[in-house]
Amino acid sequence: MKAMILSAGRGERMRPLTDATPKPLLQAGGRALIEYHLLSLAKAGITDVVINHAHLGQQLVDALGDGSRYGLAIQYSGEPAGALETGGGIRRALPLLGDDAFIVINGDIYTDFPYATLMPPAGLVHLVLVDNPPHHVRGDFALHAGLVSAQGEPRLTYSGIGVYRPQLFQQQTQEKFPLAPLLMEAMRDGQASGEHYQGQWIDIGTPARLQALDQQLQGNR
Repeated sequence: MKAMILSAGRGERMRPLTDATPKPLLQAGGRALIEYHLLSLAKAGITDVVINHAHLGQQLVDALGDGSRYGLAIQYSGEPAGALETGGGIRRALPLLGDDAFIVINGDIYTDFPYATLMPPAGLVHLVLVDNPPHHVRGDFALHAGLVSAQGEPRLTYSGIGVYRPQLFQQQTQEKFPLAPLLMEAMRDGQASGEHYQGQWIDIGTPARLQALDQQLQGNR
């Protein structure tokens, strides 16, 4: 499978750090955040990667290049100023992702998730869910018998890791649109499977969380 790393967001909650640096290039533990994903994907044998970008996107291209130093082949999907939201960004990248199922990873998370375990879903999408973090105690979805639903208990949080079939996006005619309504429709149709991952996962949404991750990784080193 190919993988896509979502990197087009403005990173408003990370300002002023993101005023001059795109969020995926912010560093923790002496390495850019996006590099942890790249190295994990290479370790998993997933070598074809697409990265979308908008805000300060050329910095990403200049920093990561063609991916060869990570053992990867990286392609870029540029978006206009303001980006296309998650759904629109994935749809624009479909020509680079091909006709088969592909992995999508939020660029602003840190995790030790083993990407090699992901397989093409039986339905349209497979979502990796995690325990609810302190800043999102209500969670997003429920998981029962391997299927994800918008209703039910207990609640879990979407990790920002999923496997998608291109058919989920191909009926969309708008250029800019969110991902959530497509996921809800897939859930209603029984087309959204999922799993509960209980390993390390951090949503790096604020400067304080970035600093905490940096201290953790520096300590590990």
